[in-house]
Amino acid sequence: MDLHFGDSKPTDEEREAVDALLGPPGSAWETAFGDSAVRSDEDLRWARGGRAARERRDLLLPGLHAVNDRVGWISEGALDYLCRRLTVPPAEAYGVATFYSMFSVKPRPATVLHVCTDVACAAKGSAELCAGVEERLGPGSGVSVERSPCLGLCERAPAALVVRAGAAPGPDAAAGSGTAAAEGSSATAGARHGSVAEKPYATAVVAPATPEAAVLAASAPEAAEPEPAASLAVPQAGQPGLTLLRRIGVVDPASLDDYRSHGGYTALRRAFELGPAGVIREVTDAGLVGRGGAAFPTGVKWKATASQPDRPHYLVCNADESEPGTFKDRVLMEGDPYSLIEAMTIAGYAVGAHKGYLYLRGEYPRALRLLGNAIEQARARGLLGDDVLGQGYAFDIEIRRGAGAYICGEETALFNSIEGYRGEPRSKPPFPVEKGLFGKPTAENNVETLVNVLPILTMGAEAYAAIGTEKSTGPKLFCVSGSVERPGVYELPFGATLGELLGLAGKPESLRAVLLGGAAGGFVRADEMDIPLTFEGTRAAGTTLGSGVVLAIDDTVPLPRILLRIAEFFRDESCGQCVPCRVGTVRQEEALHRIAERTGAAAAGDIALLREVGRAMRDASICGLGQTAWNAVESAIDRLGAYE
Repeated sequence: MDLHFGDSKPTDEEREAVDALLGPPGSAWETAFGDSAVRSDEDLRWARGGRAARERRDLLLPGLHAVNDRVGWISEGALDYLCRRLTVPPAEAYGVATFYSMFSVKPRPATVLHVCTDVACAAKGSAELCAGVEERLGPGSGVSVERSPCLGLCERAPAALVVRAGAAPGPDAAAGSGTAAAEGSSATAGARHGSVAEKPYATAVVAPATPEAAVLAASAPEAAEPEPAASLAVPQAGQPGLTLLRRIGVVDPASLDDYRSHGGYTALRRAFELGPAGVIREVTDAGLVGRGGAAFPTGVKWKATASQPDRPHYLVCNADESEPGTFKDRVLMEGDPYSLIEAMTIAGYAVGAHKGYLYLRGEYPRALRLLGNAIEQARARGLLGDDVLGQGYAFDIEIRRGAGAYICGEETALFNSIEGYRGEPRSKPPFPVEKGLFGKPTAENNVETLVNVLPILTMGAEAYAAIGTEKSTGPKLFCVSGSVERPGVYELPFGATLGELLGLAGKPESLRAVLLGGAAGGFVRADEMDIPLTFEGTRAAGTTLGSGVVLAIDDTVPLPRILLRIAEFFRDESCGQCVPCRVGTVRQEEALHRIAERTGAAAAGDIALLREVGRAMRDASICGLGQTAWNAVESAIDRLGAYE
């Protein structure tokens, strides 16, 4: 390892931010010589603690967050100081810092206004919102306006998120929670991160946003109005017959007692009665498959992880919900956070893991607070820790915040992100069940998948499998947004049709098309409402269910602009590791720009080029991002007759 440090020094504020996470330096080797550190003769004779520091590389991302939260950007001096503390080459750390959209390595104001411009918000006028905000907040306003990918607030589009560094939390910290929970990360220097504490930054969510409301929130995020309750994103809230959403709007998401009085932790007790193998058998018999889009059998994954002789095993919850149009996991975490903590505990028990990592989107501040509170309350009541429910099983959960990278939704890219590397996918095999997080057997599931484990154990595998269809069992959550009367998260059994779902949401008379599965999905026509919402049904119809995105588009939405935004999204979010995706996403966007104002024969050449580039990306990209980057554009051309 070749370490080359610069001459830049951290400010006192930057040093304090890093030391608050890592603890005070153990020796002058961990600081820059010539600064205010006290050096002894022993410090000059040999370096101590280098191996221990390198073993803490997974704290690089939390360290970058600590500096960014305190100051608003990451200076060369701060980055060097963090690298010395962790014995990480600055060049590698710079590559990590510049990988994430929420970080900046250039000076910027402490207040950043993120305005969503992705498909759901674009369909609701985000372009006009951005223009209005930028007109009011010019240079010298003290606010950096950044056009952002999806913020996961699609039911209230258009949306904006304000982040002010170095400020105390605003009233949204208490919205529905009664407390503020700090970021969870590794326990270091005697401190357990994830405890209830104030954060050195303030956030405010404005949705639906107007230029005036966004500017007002940016000027004083601490005084902004609290977000509405998560139950308002669930039009079915409180209705009988719900399974996954039954507690949202019914229980206080901050109260463990309220959760337990409504059936909470019944499933965990049942899991201890069944034993690890029994839990896996129930999940397998129930037919549960992943809800993130890949639809891999959960029981198969858990059994493969549990059977690995290499130790330790890890559990990772993928809460980096970044697919444009997706917000179901956010609603679950904000409206029923204890269900996820219980489900992760069960999953950890089943696969033989004693540590679980919850990788959460950096754009979900309220979910972070509520989950942090839930973890602390569970620890205090013996539901996490060294002896869960007195059963002799040790399990704990750490929250790791993402920082704005769609690719980190891919499981191996997520592992790299947690470990302190760039969030780039790994080649398979080996598969995560063999060598996953930290090179150890790992089970990775998303939020909705894990929460489905609770009803499987409480009602039994046979009763759960009776819901839905033979090949797609159980209930499914759908994120409905766009041109509908009642956007939100809907729960339906697999097998319901697209028309039935849009009927609940208020389908517009002038419906033109529906985007299924988000930016990585495909369009269907307004006359295809009989498509069954199952994995096999959408596949037979030539489209995909994906993560459950259902974005309705009426005839007021300019389709070419939506397609161009999808292409821009994939260009921005490509990690750049493989050539087909790195080059193909750029060429796709360039071609769409050229044909935006052309139709018919004039566009035929570029459409042929798009098909060639799309096939190359699908066949040769290393991961699902490049493999699906052409799907939506292809379906719009073939199914909707775009550019004819």
